[in-house]
Amino acid sequence: MSLRKQLNEVLPTLLPSNPADAIKGTELIRLARLGLSGNYSDASLRYHFSIMSCDPTSAIAKVEKGQGYYRRSEPLPALSGAQELVAWTQGQLDDLSGSDRSVDNAMLRIRKFRAVVTRYFEVNGRFPFAFREPFSNDSPIGNLWKYPELVLVDWETGGSPDEEMSLDEAMLSLKQRLGIAPFRLHSARLRLTPTLHSYREDFFQTLSVSQWAQGGELIYAGPIEDEALADGLRKLSSVYGIGVTSFGLTGDVLDDLPRPANILNAHPKETEAIMAKLNVDRLAGVQSKPHLDWAALSAMRSESRETDKLINWLKRCVDERRAEPFKDE
Repeated sequence: MSLRKQLNEVLPTLLPSNPADAIKGTELIRLARLGLSGNYSDASLRYHFSIMSCDPTSAIAKVEKGQGYYRRSEPLPALSGAQELVAWTQGQLDDLSGSDRSVDNAMLRIRKFRAVVTRYFEVNGRFPFAFREPFSNDSPIGNLWKYPELVLVDWETGGSPDEEMSLDEAMLSLKQRLGIAPFRLHSARLRLTPTLHSYREDFFQTLSVSQWAQGGELIYAGPIEDEALADGLRKLSSVYGIGVTSFGLTGDVLDDLPRPANILNAHPKETEAIMAKLNVDRLAGVQSKPHLDWAALSAMRSESRETDKLINWLKRCVDERRAEPFKDE
Protein backbone atom coordinates (compact mmCIF):
# COMPACT_ATOMS: atom_id res chain seq x y z
CA MET A 1 0.00 0.00 0.00
CA SER A 2 1.31 3.47 -0.90
CA LEU A 3 2.31 5.93 1.81
CA ARG A 4 -0.56 8.26 0.98
CA LYS A 5 -3.15 5.48 1.30
CA GLN A 6 -1.66 4.45 4.63
CA LEU A 7 -1.75 8.05 5.86
CA ASN A 8 -5.38 8.37 4.81
CA GLU A 9 -6.17 5.50 7.15
CA VAL A 10 -3.86 6.46 10.02
CA LEU A 11 -4.18 10.25 10.27
CA PRO A 12 -7.92 10.53 11.12
CA THR A 13 -7.28 8.63 14.35
CA LEU A 14 -4.31 10.83 15.30
CA LEU A 15 -5.43 14.35 14.46
CA PRO A 16 -7.40 16.53 16.90
CA SER A 17 -10.67 17.95 15.58
CA ASN A 18 -10.15 21.36 17.21
CA PRO A 19 -7.61 23.60 15.42
CA ALA A 20 -6.73 25.10 18.82
CA ASP A 21 -5.32 21.69 19.76
CA ALA A 22 -3.32 21.30 16.54
CA ILE A 23 -0.48 18.79 16.74
CA LYS A 24 3.04 19.80 15.68
CA GLY A 25 4.56 18.10 12.65
CA THR A 26 7.35 16.46 14.63
CA GLU A 27 4.92 14.81 17.04
CA LEU A 28 2.58 13.78 14.23
CA ILE A 29 5.49 12.08 12.43
CA ARG A 30 6.33 10.16 15.59
CA LEU A 31 2.76 8.97 16.08
CA ALA A 32 2.19 8.21 12.39
CA ARG A 33 5.24 5.93 12.24
CA LEU A 34 3.59 3.63 14.79
CA GLY A 35 0.83 2.81 12.30
CA LEU A 36 2.83 2.75 9.07
CA SER A 37 4.46 -0.20 7.35
CA GLY A 38 7.68 0.87 5.69
CA ASN A 39 10.64 3.04 6.62
CA TYR A 40 9.84 6.58 5.49
CA SER A 41 12.02 9.62 6.09
CA ASP A 42 10.87 12.65 8.05
CA ALA A 43 11.14 14.73 4.87
CA SER A 44 8.86 12.35 2.98
CA LEU A 45 6.25 12.41 5.73
CA ARG A 46 6.36 16.22 6.01
CA TYR A 47 6.00 16.48 2.23
CA HIS A 48 2.92 14.27 2.28
CA PHE A 49 1.41 16.21 5.20
CA SER A 50 1.86 19.44 3.25
CA ILE A 51 0.43 18.10 -0.01
CA MET A 52 -2.50 16.33 1.64
CA SER A 53 -3.46 19.41 3.68
CA CYS A 54 -4.28 21.17 0.38
CA ASP A 55 -6.56 18.33 -0.74
CA PRO A 56 -10.20 18.88 0.32
CA THR A 57 -10.81 15.13 0.36
CA SER A 58 -8.02 14.52 2.86
CA ALA A 59 -8.51 14.43 6.63
CA ILE A 60 -5.44 16.51 7.44
CA ALA A 61 -5.55 20.32 7.52
CA LYS A 62 -2.86 22.82 8.48
CA VAL A 63 -3.77 25.72 10.76
CA GLU A 64 -3.93 29.12 9.10
CA LYS A 65 -2.22 31.04 11.93
CA GLY A 66 0.45 29.20 13.87
CA GLN A 67 1.88 25.74 13.45
CA GLY A 68 0.46 22.26 13.44
CA TYR A 69 -2.20 20.05 11.92
CA TYR A 70 -5.77 19.11 12.81
CA ARG A 71 -8.55 16.89 11.41
CA ARG A 72 -10.60 18.53 8.69
CA SER A 73 -14.29 18.09 9.37
CA GLU A 74 -16.52 16.27 6.93
CA PRO A 75 -18.44 18.63 4.64
CA LEU A 76 -22.14 19.23 5.25
CA PRO A 77 -23.36 19.69 1.68
CA ALA A 78 -26.66 21.31 2.55
CA LEU A 79 -25.48 23.24 5.59
CA SER A 80 -22.51 24.83 3.85
CA GLY A 81 -25.04 26.44 1.59
CA ALA A 82 -28.07 26.03 3.86
CA GLN A 83 -30.66 28.70 3.35
CA GLU A 84 -33.13 30.86 3.80
CA LEU A 85 -29.75 32.53 3.06
CA VAL A 86 -29.09 30.49 -0.05
CA ALA A 87 -32.66 29.38 -0.45
CA TRP A 88 -32.53 25.61 -0.63
CA THR A 89 -35.98 24.10 -0.60
CA GLN A 90 -37.23 22.32 2.49
CA GLY A 91 -36.65 19.03 0.75
CA GLN A 92 -33.01 19.86 0.15
CA LEU A 93 -32.61 20.90 3.75
CA ASP A 94 -34.10 17.60 4.84
CA ASP A 95 -31.16 15.94 3.11
CA LEU A 96 -28.96 17.49 5.79
CA SER A 97 -29.87 14.94 8.41
CA GLY A 98 -33.40 13.69 7.91
CA SER A 99 -34.34 15.41 11.16
CA ASP A 100 -36.75 18.34 11.21
CA ARG A 101 -35.19 19.50 14.47
CA SER A 102 -31.72 19.56 12.91
CA VAL A 103 -33.05 21.56 10.00
CA ASP A 104 -34.73 24.00 12.36
CA ASN A 105 -31.50 24.39 14.32
CA ALA A 106 -29.57 25.07 11.12
CA MET A 107 -32.12 27.65 10.04
CA LEU A 108 -32.00 29.33 13.45
CA ARG A 109 -28.23 29.62 13.23
CA ILE A 110 -28.59 31.19 9.80
CA ARG A 111 -31.10 33.76 11.02
CA LYS A 112 -29.00 34.57 14.06
CA PHE A 113 -25.95 35.10 11.86
CA ARG A 114 -27.84 37.39 9.52
CA ALA A 115 -29.08 39.37 12.53
CA VAL A 116 -25.55 39.64 13.92
CA VAL A 117 -24.16 40.82 10.57
CA THR A 118 -26.94 43.38 10.22
CA ARG A 119 -26.39 44.74 13.74
CA TYR A 120 -22.61 44.76 13.33
CA PHE A 121 -22.76 46.93 10.25
CA GLU A 122 -25.36 49.22 11.77
CA VAL A 123 -23.10 49.78 14.77
CA ASN A 124 -20.17 50.50 12.44
CA GLY A 125 -21.96 53.14 10.38
CA ARG A 126 -23.01 51.06 7.38
CA PHE A 127 -26.60 50.68 6.23
CA PRO A 128 -27.69 47.11 5.36
CA PHE A 129 -30.58 46.22 3.09
CA ALA A 130 -31.74 42.57 3.07
CA PHE A 131 -32.99 40.63 0.05
CA ARG A 132 -35.42 37.86 1.02
CA GLU A 133 -38.05 37.34 -1.66
CA PRO A 134 -35.58 35.99 -4.26
CA PHE A 135 -34.72 33.16 -1.83
CA SER A 136 -38.19 31.85 -1.07
CA ASN A 137 -38.68 28.11 -1.49
CA ASP A 138 -40.41 28.44 -4.84
CA SER A 139 -37.78 30.79 -6.32
CA PRO A 140 -35.52 29.59 -9.15
CA ILE A 141 -32.13 28.25 -8.06
CA GLY A 142 -30.51 30.72 -10.47
CA ASN A 143 -31.34 33.51 -8.03
CA LEU A 144 -28.37 32.33 -5.96
CA TRP A 145 -26.16 33.77 -8.69
CA LYS A 146 -28.22 36.92 -9.16
CA TYR A 147 -29.19 38.42 -5.80
CA PRO A 148 -27.11 39.04 -2.66
CA GLU A 149 -28.38 38.38 0.83
CA LEU A 150 -27.46 41.93 1.84
CA VAL A 151 -26.57 45.21 0.18
CA LEU A 152 -24.28 47.38 2.29
CA VAL A 153 -24.67 51.12 1.76
CA ASP A 154 -21.82 53.48 2.64
CA TRP A 155 -22.74 57.17 2.45
CA GLU A 156 -19.86 59.41 1.47
CA THR A 157 -21.13 62.86 2.38
CA GLY A 158 -20.45 63.48 6.04
CA GLY A 159 -22.39 62.41 9.10
CA SER A 160 -21.89 60.32 12.23
CA PRO A 161 -21.98 56.51 12.38
CA ASP A 162 -23.70 56.65 15.76
CA GLU A 163 -26.94 58.28 14.64
CA GLU A 164 -29.01 59.08 11.58
CA MET A 165 -26.78 61.05 9.25
CA SER A 166 -27.54 64.45 7.83
CA LEU A 167 -25.93 64.52 4.40
CA ASP A 168 -23.60 67.39 3.57
CA GLU A 169 -25.64 69.65 1.28
CA ALA A 170 -22.71 71.10 -0.67
CA MET A 171 -21.03 67.72 -1.27
CA LEU A 172 -24.33 66.10 -2.20
CA SER A 173 -25.14 68.83 -4.73
CA LEU A 174 -21.65 68.67 -6.22
CA LYS A 175 -21.77 64.91 -6.67
CA GLN A 176 -25.23 65.13 -8.23
CA ARG A 177 -23.99 67.69 -10.76
CA LEU A 178 -21.01 65.49 -11.59
CA GLY A 179 -23.21 62.42 -11.93
CA ILE A 180 -21.49 60.67 -9.02
CA ALA A 181 -23.50 58.64 -6.53
CA PRO A 182 -23.14 59.92 -2.95
CA PHE A 183 -22.89 56.34 -1.70
CA ARG A 184 -21.19 53.05 -2.35
CA LEU A 185 -23.16 49.84 -2.71
CA HIS A 186 -21.50 46.52 -1.93
CA SER A 187 -23.27 43.20 -2.38
CA ALA A 188 -22.72 40.75 0.47
CA ARG A 189 -23.04 36.96 0.38
CA LEU A 190 -23.43 35.29 3.79
CA ARG A 191 -22.28 31.76 4.58
CA LEU A 192 -22.12 29.78 7.82
CA THR A 193 -19.15 27.48 7.36
CA PRO A 194 -16.01 28.12 5.30
CA THR A 195 -14.75 24.86 3.82
CA LEU A 196 -12.19 23.85 1.26
CA HIS A 197 -14.95 21.91 -0.50
CA SER A 198 -17.28 24.85 -1.11
CA TYR A 199 -15.30 28.09 -0.99
CA ARG A 200 -15.02 28.45 -4.78
CA GLU A 201 -18.78 28.25 -5.19
CA ASP A 202 -19.22 30.72 -2.33
CA PHE A 203 -16.68 33.08 -3.87
CA PHE A 204 -17.95 33.04 -7.43
CA GLN A 205 -21.56 33.41 -6.31
CA THR A 206 -20.41 36.52 -4.46
CA LEU A 207 -18.67 37.75 -7.59
CA SER A 208 -21.76 37.05 -9.68
CA VAL A 209 -24.24 38.83 -7.40
CA SER A 210 -21.97 41.88 -7.17
CA GLN A 211 -21.48 42.57 -10.86
CA TRP A 212 -23.93 45.48 -10.79
CA ALA A 213 -22.57 46.89 -7.51
CA GLN A 214 -19.33 48.67 -6.70
CA GLY A 215 -17.94 45.74 -4.79
CA GLY A 216 -18.67 42.33 -3.34
CA GLU A 217 -18.08 40.90 0.13
CA LEU A 218 -18.12 37.24 1.19
CA ILE A 219 -18.88 37.02 4.90
CA TYR A 220 -18.50 33.78 6.85
CA ALA A 221 -19.85 33.07 10.31
CA GLY A 222 -17.20 30.48 11.19
CA PRO A 223 -13.46 31.05 11.59
CA ILE A 224 -11.16 30.43 8.62
CA GLU A 225 -8.59 28.15 10.22
CA ASP A 226 -7.50 25.96 7.31
CA GLU A 227 -4.30 27.34 5.74
CA ALA A 228 -5.10 25.94 2.28
CA LEU A 229 -8.60 27.46 2.43
CA ALA A 230 -7.25 30.88 3.48
CA ASP A 231 -4.62 30.83 0.72
CA GLY A 232 -7.23 29.87 -1.86
CA LEU A 233 -9.54 32.71 -0.83
CA ARG A 234 -6.71 35.25 -0.81
CA LYS A 235 -5.60 34.25 -4.31
CA LEU A 236 -9.12 34.56 -5.70
CA SER A 237 -9.58 37.90 -3.95
CA SER A 238 -6.35 39.30 -5.39
CA VAL A 239 -7.61 38.54 -8.89
CA TYR A 240 -11.31 39.48 -8.59
CA GLY A 241 -11.34 42.04 -5.77
CA ILE A 242 -13.96 40.37 -3.58
CA GLY A 243 -13.58 41.07 0.14
CA VAL A 244 -13.54 38.09 2.52
CA THR A 245 -14.36 38.35 6.23
CA SER A 246 -14.92 35.85 9.03
CA PHE A 247 -16.89 36.72 12.16
CA GLY A 248 -15.28 33.86 14.11
CA LEU A 249 -18.62 32.43 15.24
CA THR A 250 -18.65 28.67 15.73
CA GLY A 251 -21.90 26.73 15.81
CA ASP A 252 -21.80 26.57 19.61
CA VAL A 253 -21.41 30.34 19.91
CA LEU A 254 -24.30 30.90 17.50
CA ASP A 255 -26.45 28.54 19.55
CA ASP A 256 -25.72 30.58 22.68
CA LEU A 257 -26.73 33.88 21.10
CA PRO A 258 -30.20 35.38 21.72
CA ARG A 259 -33.03 34.95 19.23
CA PRO A 260 -32.65 36.94 15.99
CA ALA A 261 -35.30 39.51 16.93
CA ASN A 262 -33.57 40.08 20.25
CA ILE A 263 -30.24 40.65 18.49
CA LEU A 264 -31.76 43.21 16.14
CA ASN A 265 -33.55 45.07 18.93
CA ALA A 266 -30.93 44.76 21.65
CA HIS A 267 -30.20 47.69 23.97
CA PRO A 268 -26.72 49.27 23.71
CA LYS A 269 -25.28 47.22 26.59
CA GLU A 270 -26.75 44.02 25.17
CA THR A 271 -25.43 44.88 21.72
CA GLU A 272 -21.99 45.49 23.20
CA ALA A 273 -22.06 42.05 24.82
CA ILE A 274 -23.05 40.40 21.53
CA MET A 275 -20.35 42.26 19.58
CA ALA A 276 -17.79 41.13 22.18
CA LYS A 277 -18.40 37.52 21.09
CA LEU A 278 -17.21 38.29 17.56
CA ASN A 279 -13.68 37.69 16.37
CA VAL A 280 -13.81 39.58 13.09
CA ASP A 281 -10.96 38.62 10.74
CA ARG A 282 -10.61 40.57 7.49
CA LEU A 283 -8.90 37.97 5.30
CA ALA A 284 -9.01 40.16 2.17
CA GLY A 285 -10.22 43.70 1.55
CA VAL A 286 -12.77 44.57 -1.11
CA GLN A 287 -11.64 46.46 -4.22
CA SER A 288 -14.43 48.94 -4.79
CA LYS A 289 -15.27 50.16 -8.31
CA PRO A 290 -16.00 53.85 -8.87
CA HIS A 291 -19.36 53.34 -10.59
CA LEU A 292 -22.47 51.20 -10.43
CA ASP A 293 -23.72 49.25 -13.43
CA TRP A 294 -26.97 51.19 -13.71
CA ALA A 295 -28.25 49.09 -16.63
CA ALA A 296 -27.87 45.88 -14.61
CA LEU A 297 -29.48 47.49 -11.56
CA SER A 298 -32.40 48.67 -13.68
CA ALA A 299 -32.85 45.13 -15.05
CA MET A 300 -32.91 43.74 -11.50
CA ARG A 301 -35.51 46.36 -10.58
CA SER A 302 -37.86 45.13 -13.30
CA GLU A 303 -37.69 41.59 -11.87
CA SER A 304 -37.59 42.21 -8.12
CA ARG A 305 -39.88 44.28 -5.92
CA GLU A 306 -37.13 44.41 -3.32
CA THR A 307 -34.70 46.05 -5.75
CA ASP A 308 -37.38 48.68 -6.29
CA LYS A 309 -37.58 49.15 -2.50
CA LEU A 310 -33.79 49.54 -2.36
CA ILE A 311 -33.81 52.26 -5.01
CA ASN A 312 -36.75 54.11 -3.46
CA TRP A 313 -35.05 54.02 -0.05
CA LEU A 314 -31.85 55.51 -1.48
CA LYS A 315 -33.85 58.15 -3.35
CA ARG A 316 -35.74 59.08 -0.19
CA CYS A 317 -32.47 59.50 1.74
CA VAL A 318 -31.07 61.78 -0.99
CA ASP A 319 -34.28 63.82 -1.26
CA GLU A 320 -34.48 64.31 2.50
CA ARG A 321 -30.73 64.88 2.82
CA ARG A 322 -30.60 62.27 5.56
CA ALA A 323 -29.17 58.75 5.59
CA GLU A 324 -31.62 56.59 7.53
CA PRO A 325 -31.81 52.85 8.18
CA PHE A 326 -34.16 51.00 5.85
CA LYS A 327 -37.66 50.46 7.17
CA ASP A 328 -40.05 48.28 5.21
CA GLU A 329 -43.37 50.05 4.83
